[in-house]
Amino acid sequence: MGLFSFMSQELAMDLGTANTIIIHNDKIVVDEPSIVALDRHTDKLIAIGHKARQMHGKTHDNIYTIRPLRDGVIADFNAAEKMIRGMVKLINPQSRFFTPSLTMVICVPSGSTEVELRAVRDSAEHADCREVYMIYEPMAAAIGIGIDVEAPQGNMIVDIGGGTTEIAVISLGGIVTNKSIRIAGDDLTSDIMEYMRRQHNIKVGERTAEEIKIRVGSALPELECPPDDFIVQGPNQMTALPIEVPVSYQEISHSLEKSVSKIETAVLSALEQTPPELYADIVNNGIYLTGGGALLRGLDKRLTDKINIPFHIAENPLHSVAIGTGIALKNRHRGLPYLLR
Repeated sequence: MGLFSFMSQELAMDLGTANTIIIHNDKIVVDEPSIVALDRHTDKLIAIGHKARQMHGKTHDNIYTIRPLRDGVIADFNAAEKMIRGMVKLINPQSRFFTPSLTMVICVPSGSTEVELRAVRDSAEHADCREVYMIYEPMAAAIGIGIDVEAPQGNMIVDIGGGTTEIAVISLGGIVTNKSIRIAGDDLTSDIMEYMRRQHNIKVGERTAEEIKIRVGSALPELECPPDDFIVQGPNQMTALPIEVPVSYQEISHSLEKSVSKIETAVLSALEQTPPELYADIVNNGIYLTGGGALLRGLDKRLTDKINIPFHIAENPLHSVAIGTGIALKNRHRGLPYLLR
C-alpha cells in the first residue's frame, strides 16, 4: 500500500483567483497566493505563491509576475499550467525524478462556460493529471460547511471569492438556482485604490489596497467594535513627495458601497428565482456566507437587515470550498451527481 500510495496521489484543489489551496489526505498541504513570477526571456518559472507575491509590483525588466486567473477563470493558460505544476511540486519536492500519477478534483465557478471548464481540465492534464474531476464552488462550499447537500432541503450559499461571487441554492445534491457575478474581493481592492487616488491624491498599489481592506474594510458606516484608523504611506500624485494619510473604516465602507450593493442585488435576484418550497427552507435555515469576502466587517449584518433572512458566516470561510472539495474527492467512487467528469 505504501508503494502504491507513493505512486499515485489524490489531491483536491481550490484553484482560486486570489489563493490556491491543495488538500492531500484531509490536510491542507498548500495554501499560497495564485501568482507566479516568470523570466521574460525564457518563460521559466522563478517563484510561485508567497515568494512571487513579494515580488509583485517590484520587478525589473527581466522578471514579470502574473496572476493566471482572472474573475475565477483561467486568463493565461501557460502560466496556469506552470502554477498547478509548481503547487503540486511543493507537496513532495523530493520526488524530482519520479512524478506520481495524479487524481484531482478541482473546483470551478458555477457560471463557467464549456470553454472555461475545458481550460481548467487541459491545464491540469498538462500538469500530469491522469484523472480530473470538477465540482462547482458553491456546492463544494456547502459540503465544506457541513451541510447535507443530498437532503431534500433548500440551502443557500453566498461564496465571495477573489474573482467571483457565487450564489447558489442547493437541494438533492444539485444546484437549483445559481448566480455567478464577477464582483468580488479584487473589485473591492480596486475600489479602494481608486478611492485613495481620487480622495487623498495618493497612489497605492494592489498589495497596499489589500492591506487597507483587511485592516479597515467594512460594509457598514457604523460598527459596534470599530478598527483603529490605518496609516497609509505613498507618493502624492501631484508632487511625488511622500505623504501619510490615516484611513478610517467609515471612508472605506463609503468607497465599497457600489460593489457591496451589487452583491446584495445578486442575492435578491437569486432568491427571486428560487422555488417557493425551497425559499421557505432558506428563511428557516438562514443563508451561509463563505469565501474571503465573508470576512468583510459588518457584511453579514448589512445583508441580514436588507434581506430579512439571517446570514451566517461559515466557521472557516477561507477554507470551506477547499475542505468540501477534499470531501468530494474521498467520496468520488459513490458516483456523486455533482462531480463533473
